[in-house]
Amino acid sequence: MKRAHLMKQLRRHAKALGCEMVLTEGSSHTKVVIGEARTVVPRHREINELTATAILRQMGVLK
Repeated sequence: MKRAHLMKQLRRHAKALGCEMVLTEGSSHTKVVIGEARTVVPRHREINELTATAILRQMGVLK
């Protein structure tokens, strides 16, 4: 999955919840906080499908 597509899904989820999406840039990852949920997203153009799915589950986008 493209990183841009993953970030777009997370932005839409934050908007649907009425929360702000806070990004903090690290050296090789981006820390994402939406409400009480937090995760890290690798800073690669392509993200492994399993990793992307785990991130989306962690943030509550997928069940």
